[in-house]
Amino acid sequence: MTASRSSSTPMALWLGLALAVILLDQLTKVLILGEFALHDSRTITSYFNLVRAHNTGAAFSFLADAAGWQRWFFVALGFVASGFIIWMLKTHPEQRLFCFAVSMILGGALGNVIDRLLHGYVVDFLQFHWRWLAPMFPGGYFPSFNLADSAITLGAVCLVIDELRRVRKA
Repeated sequence: MTASRSSSTPMALWLGLALAVILLDQLTKVLILGEFALHDSRTITSYFNLVRAHNTGAAFSFLADAAGWQRWFFVALGFVASGFIIWMLKTHPEQRLFCFAVSMILGGALGNVIDRLLHGYVVDFLQFHWRWLAPMFPGGYFPSFNLADSAITLGAVCLVIDELRRVRKA
């Protein structure tokens, strides 16, 4: 019984982390939806705004101009990826950085899936802008994103670090 308890505790921890990401992501999006009309913007600093943007596509609005099928494609992709991530958490419980990384990705992916199911788009609200970005992005404005996207990015960076550490040990 002790062995099953010790193997389920890390799983509960990682799923709890993913749930925390989902809840924080959804809370911030509810606040933005309640305070901002579409395309409203509030300057916070010289390089950061809060905005309300709707993204029917994926990262950097990939497939945003598609005919609507992308909503269900990204929902299905999110659920398939979530199932795969849960399987990876079960099969690699001893790899803490790896489990942290995929938990962040899981929470972020499901946070955006919830948006697609509820609204038909993902609510984005964090907007950074610097002049040095102007050659890549109009006016130097990096595409708006949200906390779910941030969690996915953090998870991806941690996956790279985890893999580099694993390769270095080998």
